[in-house]
Amino acid sequence: MERNPMRRQLASLRKSLFDQGYLDEQFMELEQLQDDANPNFVEEVVTLYYRDSARLILNLDHALERRPLDFSKLDDIGAKKVKAESTLFREYCKSGNAEGCMRTFQQLKKEYATLRKKLETYFQVPFFPPI
Repeated sequence: MERNPMRRQLASLRKSLFDQGYLDEQFMELEQLQDDANPNFVEEVVTLYYRDSARLILNLDHALERRPLDFSKLDDIGAKKVKAESTLFREYCKSGNAEGCMRTFQQLKKEYATLRKKLETYFQVPFFPPI
């Protein structure tokens, strides 16, 4: 009996992540790959994403601290809102706009942290590595 309200709550949380623009079709594709043989597949992929992307964000942070900026070493990450900020970040890097890079990178980190918190709630597993 307890399971049904939890499923509704989880479905509602999932829907809100899509409605708010934090997740996109790629997340649904991941969910389709999950099956009885690998019931934690999506959670494992998300955990790997955060492990790898935390390292990438740290690398970007260090690259943005150096002067002059080496725009060729700056790159992007993933996830819908994070991806949108990454695209802007890449455009600023290609055009050599240091101020745009800095501003967009701060927004990228904000979106990344917000998505991380929302996915931790979704999976109810607060063990992603910190940034």
